[in-house]
Amino acid sequence: MLEAAADCPALVANERWFLVHALPKSEWKAELHLGAQGFRIFLPRIEKTIRHARQLRTVRAPLFPRYLFVRLDLDRDRWLSVRSTVGVARLFTYHDGRPVPVPIGVVESLIARPNGSLVRLDDGLVTGQRVRVLSGPFSEFVGTVERLDDAGRVRILLDLMETAIPVSVHRSAVAPAA
Repeated sequence: MLEAAADCPALVANERWFLVHALPKSEWKAELHLGAQGFRIFLPRIEKTIRHARQLRTVRAPLFPRYLFVRLDLDRDRWLSVRSTVGVARLFTYHDGRPVPVPIGVVESLIARPNGSLVRLDDGLVTGQRVRVLSGPFSEFVGTVERLDDAGRVRILLDLMETAIPVSVHRSAVAPAA
């Protein structure tokens, strides 16, 4: 059910992308069941490193936890069945009950990424670049990349208490700062 850019031709006629809100930890289940009904689904994923019991493990996780995109033509498709699909909490709708389309270009730009539906926030990191730590004890801190190594580690100088503190994290735990 993983849809890559090659599997997703351009939108035709009245087709648009719509946002589906999944139940907690049920994005994969919603993707599977919506796909089985014939809907085109896009669930952007990110590689992230999880630390548990002193072990590091790289896993694929949803880029937007609890959200996925479904491609619909409201005049052609049975879109009401999306709301009652296993794993789906709701379909974002207007007050009158009709689904709200995602602005054109948002989903298309995610699909056009080189890795298909796998999004990497650490692509193109360079020494001297400002980055934000995404996970761990320094989550949400901003610093400057001091060094990158071949093992996937990044040494960052964090701005703490008016001094630069060196911290080493895995490169999947950082993203370019805005």
